[in-house]
Amino acid sequence: MSRFTNILSGRDKPLAMPILTYPGTRLIGATVRDVVTNPIKQASAQLALHERFKTQVLLAAMDLSAEVEAFGGKPVISDWEVPTVPGRVVTDASQVHELAVPAPGASRTRVYLEVVRLLRQAAKDAVILGGMIGPFSLAARLYGVSETLELTIENADLTNVLLEKSTGFLAAYAAAFKAAGADGVIMAEPTAGLLSPRALRDFSSVWVRRIVDSVDDPSFTLVYHSCSVKLVHLEAAMGSGAKAFHFGAPMDVSAALNRVPPNIIISGNLDPTNVFYRRTPAEVETEVKRLLAATAGHRNFVLSSGCDIPPRTPIENIEAFFRAAKKW
Repeated sequence: MSRFTNILSGRDKPLAMPILTYPGTRLIGATVRDVVTNPIKQASAQLALHERFKTQVLLAAMDLSAEVEAFGGKPVISDWEVPTVPGRVVTDASQVHELAVPAPGASRTRVYLEVVRLLRQAAKDAVILGGMIGPFSLAARLYGVSETLELTIENADLTNVLLEKSTGFLAAYAAAFKAAGADGVIMAEPTAGLLSPRALRDFSSVWVRRIVDSVDDPSFTLVYHSCSVKLVHLEAAMGSGAKAFHFGAPMDVSAALNRVPPNIIISGNLDPTNVFYRRTPAEVETEVKRLLAATAGHRNFVLSSGCDIPPRTPIENIEAFFRAAKKW
């Protein structure tokens, strides 16, 4: 049993594990630019959150631009926005076939591996999870989102060439997180939610399963995250072989819990913007209580945000989340 699954056993209330990294910048006087380029700053921000909120899980930041940059993308990095990569890295079949697969640690992926090493050194007994993009979402960022969605219909073979490359890199990257001391990774597949259930199975889940099969063991857990999949996608997403899932606001978490075996972890799904960022502390507490009431009785539920919490989220709202979870 991994540290991650171990902290869920024997609990009388759900674990509170929001995707909470970027708001830590405000606790240490740093910017988003600082933490996505400097592993010491990022680890310090996460440790400040850990100290402030007594979190049981420490996370590397969710930055889906890092892997794209490793493949040659040019990220836009600013002080208060999560990095993005505009444009396309490859635009035709010849470029897809010629695309070189980088090694883990290329470009800014080294930042995230080093963050995990630093967190492990500082918090030896804590649960530490790395963060990474999923294979279809990486492919879509390399070839273009709308173009990749069209490609799944018009040229499945070329789509699979791209997925072979993205999956090969991500399997090695997950293994590198494991070697760095992580207890698991949260793998983000947001673009997969734009697919039909059948296409999600064929162009996401079967590829995620390769990564799960290569790294999941009693000491390491891959958490499948998607902020866009709905209940109709659940069966196809479970085809990934993951034993832990993290869903965004579109998912009916209560219904999902009723459809999965009790050994499958379901996490989520308070909206990070509409609840954490925009609401008052009292409203955040109300939303936490509503979600906990809807999922009551399911020991395989983890209370969380639906995705990463925005950098400028009021600290009082994060306090309200943990306060309501503790009171339950």
